[in-house]
Amino acid sequence: QVQLVESGGGLVQAGGSLRLSCVTSGRTFSSYTMGWVRQAPGKEREFVADISPSGGDTYYADGVKGRFTISRDPAKNTVYLQMNVLKPEDTAVYYCNAHGGADGMSYWGKGTLVTVSS
Repeated sequence: QVQLVESGGGLVQAGGSLRLSCVTSGRTFSSYTMGWVRQAPGKEREFVADISPSGGDTYYADGVKGRFTISRDPAKNTVYLQMNVLKPEDTAVYYCNAHGGADGMSYWGKGTLVTVSS
């Protein structure tokens, strides 16, 4: 079992920055691909970013490339999402996700709300 707890959301003006954190506990953190998915009001969840178990490979949705950076700290069992140049359309609940481990399971946090005002 893997538990994920997100933090760092809040209200920010357009052009501002936020850093989201996701602390994991339970099974081996380094075994999983970690990622962020978001869900805007009235919309379906959409992929934001992924990082490989080693941290050597990262993947981003086209709409956040160049603005968001995903990283992970194995010593702290934490994955981060640095979000810069935020836009109102980035407003969403952001969920942390762990997947791709040997157990074949996908784990989710409860989400953290990011609101970007224009």
